[in-house]
Amino acid sequence: MTRLLEIRDNIKVLFSKYDVFIIPVLKFLLALIMLIMINGKLGYMGKLGNPGIVIIVSLACSFLPTGAILLFGGLFSMGHVFALSPEVAIVVGIVFLLIYLLYLRFTPGESLCVVITPMLFVFHVPYVIPVVMGLIGGPASALSVVCGVIIYFTLHVVTQNAANVSGDLSDIMGQIRLIIDSLLGNKQMLVLCVSFAIVTIAVYIIRRLPIEHCWMIAMISGAVLCMVITLIGGLVTNAGFSILGIIFGCILSVGVGKVIEFFKFCVDYTRTERVQFEDDEYYYYVKAVPKMNVSAPEVKVKNINRSRERRPIRPSRQAPAPMDTAEMDTTELDSSYFGDTTELDE
Repeated sequence: MTRLLEIRDNIKVLFSKYDVFIIPVLKFLLALIMLIMINGKLGYMGKLGNPGIVIIVSLACSFLPTGAILLFGGLFSMGHVFALSPEVAIVVGIVFLLIYLLYLRFTPGESLCVVITPMLFVFHVPYVIPVVMGLIGGPASALSVVCGVIIYFTLHVVTQNAANVSGDLSDIMGQIRLIIDSLLGNKQMLVLCVSFAIVTIAVYIIRRLPIEHCWMIAMISGAVLCMVITLIGGLVTNAGFSILGIIFGCILSVGVGKVIEFFKFCVDYTRTERVQFEDDEYYYYVKAVPKMNVSAPEVKVKNINRSRERRPIRPSRQAPAPMDTAEMDTTELDSSYFGDTTELDE
């Protein structure tokens, strides 16, 4: 666990240090994937499928606010639908306009939720989004989730009825009525809108409760609630949901929620403290739950200055001690300095 906490802290430090580069790259990738999905699912206007246009628009989204990703996604979708049928494009434009007004009024900061929700439908895991938004968002996040669901099914209805609305201009009102009836009568969309809205609000309420392991209880309860409501709604309305897809998506939502909890709400309930104090007007009963953190290791840095070369210190020669001439033995002096005088006399 300590190793995981160290990795988490390193990721946070890395992100905070290089966020000016990481955030534009993530926005570029998100916009690129979104536009590729739109061109692949619709693809009625060939010019919008040009790789150069897709890359240029993705680069523009990386430097613009996150709402620009939603705006360009809507414009690309409208371009493809207009190439299919201008009359149908009017209906889709009205739906997008209503969604944009609701989003701008209640949840202007959750454009990424509106963008990611249709993308998760393409990957067949849309059940992740209500649990995640309940953990990191608020009650109004249910509206963002519902807007994303409506956008996906609007484009899905257009692709399903593309053969009936393209090329025939004799019955314009019939084409518009076909799209509206197909959209309002889509049972899967209605069931998922109700299910996702309830799950998002329920997860938010539970994770705000002052109980231990509230986030884990919230994500598990949300996954089970989403599974039950979707299955029951599918059976009642005969919507035709995939049971295995619902189960897999709800299990995956718990896994994704656990990752978010590790980065956003990782606490140690074993060291919970309860504090009581008062002031002139109130008594306060506080429950303090410490976060799981890893103390930074102490790093000792030793500076070595190599600018100057140190020369080795040689031992100094000491002068011999002065000799006392009065005490010196002259015999030793003669023999030591002049050699043996006997050989010289001979």
